[in-house]
Amino acid sequence: MSSLPIAAEAPFWRRFRAALTGASVAWAVGWALTAALLLSPIFRPPLPVVFGRTLFVAIVILLAYTAAGQWRQTVLTRWTAQVVAVGLAAPVATLIVYAFSTGGDLREMFVQERITGMVVMGLCALLIGLVVGLGALYRERDAQARQQALQFALERETLERQAADARLAVLQQQVEPHFLFNTLSNVQALVESGSPRAAPVLASLIAYLRAAMPKLHQGAPTLGDEEALVRAYLELMLMRMPDRLQFAVEIEPRLRHLRLPPMTLLTLVENAVRHGIDPSETGGRIDVEARRDAATGAVQLWVADTGRGIDERRAPGTGLANLRARLAATYGSKATLVLSTVEPHGVRAEVSLPPDT
Repeated sequence: MSSLPIAAEAPFWRRFRAALTGASVAWAVGWALTAALLLSPIFRPPLPVVFGRTLFVAIVILLAYTAAGQWRQTVLTRWTAQVVAVGLAAPVATLIVYAFSTGGDLREMFVQERITGMVVMGLCALLIGLVVGLGALYRERDAQARQQALQFALERETLERQAADARLAVLQQQVEPHFLFNTLSNVQALVESGSPRAAPVLASLIAYLRAAMPKLHQGAPTLGDEEALVRAYLELMLMRMPDRLQFAVEIEPRLRHLRLPPMTLLTLVENAVRHGIDPSETGGRIDVEARRDAATGAVQLWVADTGRGIDERRAPGTGLANLRARLAATYGSKATLVLSTVEPHGVRAEVSLPPDT
């Protein structure tokens, strides 16, 4: 049997027709045939006649059960109405069957043999109808519970995603001025020192920011976008300190389409320039690479420099702390950021992203 209602505002007959499915009719026919096979040995009429009677009773019970299922009150009230409908339909349908079989002759209908047949068929119909009806109600309740659980899980996932997006937006608003001010401070140093390179560096900075700032607002730029920003930034830094900086950028081509939090690589490169190359009198080299680990499938991004190295006395920078927060908001505990020492001096900052990235 089926009692899953459609929209409550629909007319009764429309909801009734929708609930009366082919599957429910097939169930009724199957149980009618089963009852006929069980009752035929103890009934005088042949099996086709007995089956016709049980089929009529089963269809009446199905119609009553389906009609009661369109009750617009609470679920508990509707289920009670369906059970009561089955309890009333079984004996009433049995009386109608025997009234037809005797042509409406009450004296023929209420002889001892027919009374026994009516009681047996009525009890059989009532028992089967209640068992099948209660089973259908249990299945409906179970289906509703699963549907509610899925809906709650979907709502929770949506809220978590919205919260993560909000955190990322806040973090991005923090990191953009941090990056911009650090870059402008480099230009300020050239201007204050009266370097002839100040004007071309400033022109390069303006051109770079004009191209870079729109990309910083992308929700999830690709690794290829990050590569372009990193190259532009390092070329800008090379103009500022041509004798103290060397760099190489090697990104595995098949990884360039991957999405990742904004400024992931750029933050690591900027940190290497600001805290590794700039403080060193001799400068150094910066290597930027991205590979997918063949064994684990994880994506490895790293920036290694041969600058001053890790200063244990210096507090962790805002850029790296912000990057860790953005990675956690996007990937949870599946992404890591690790700093390690490069011998004889320097730092390697490595980001590991999950295999499903």
